[in-house]
This record gives sequence, structure tokens and C-alpha cells, in this order.
Amino acid sequence: QVQLVESGGGLVQPGESLTLSCAGSGESNLDGYAVGWFRQAPGKEREGLSCLSSTDTITYNANSVKGRFTMSRGNDRNTVYLQMNSLKPEDTAVYYCAAESEGCAMVLSSRADYWGKGTLVTVSS
Repeated sequence: QVQLVESGGGLVQPGESLTLSCAGSGESNLDGYAVGWFRQAPGKEREGLSCLSSTDTITYNANSVKGRFTMSRGNDRNTVYLQMNSLKPEDTAVYYCAAESEGCAMVLSSRADYWGKGTLVTVSS
């Protein structure tokens, strides 16, 4: 079992940056897992944003974040970050991370085994 905890959400102004963290705990380190980020805005369906493979290759699933968001894995290999730049009001959502040992295809099709509880990001002036 793997537990995921997201952190780093908050209130920012349009154009600012924010970095979210997804930390793993439990039986396994996140090294060896594909980890993805999703978001769900009020009244909308959950949207898969991007995924970082176990070999640290990024797959983007949402055109709206390409060029603005990027992912990385910490030196401990147990934390995955979502660096968000040039934030817009439409980026306001609860952001979730998900982890899966079988790769990004599983993650981005929402079939990951492990999910965090989310962190709220609000972009507003």
C-alpha cells in the first residue's frame, strides 16, 4: 500500500507560480511508480494533466498546461512535484496526484491504484 499526500496549494494571483508536492509513504517508495497530476474544478469533471514515468519522462495530457506546467521527482525519489507557472483563473481547482506501478497509460486513464486527497489551488486577483 502507498499513501499519497499533496501539499503546496493556496491562493495566488494570475501570472504567479506555485509548486505542488506529492509525497509517498507506506510500504513502497514512489521510485518505480508513474505519478500523475489531475485537477477538478467546481462543477467540472476531473481532468488528467500530466504524468511522470518511473524513468522521469513527462507525458502531457492537457494542452491547456503544456508550456506552463512541468513535473519533476525529488532526489529522495519519493516526492513528485508539479511546477505551475503563469497561472490563470481557470487553473483554479483541487489538484490530485495518483501513482501506479504499471505506467503512465494507466495513470492518465484514471486507473491508478493510489490517489491522494487533493490540495486546493485558487487563482484570483
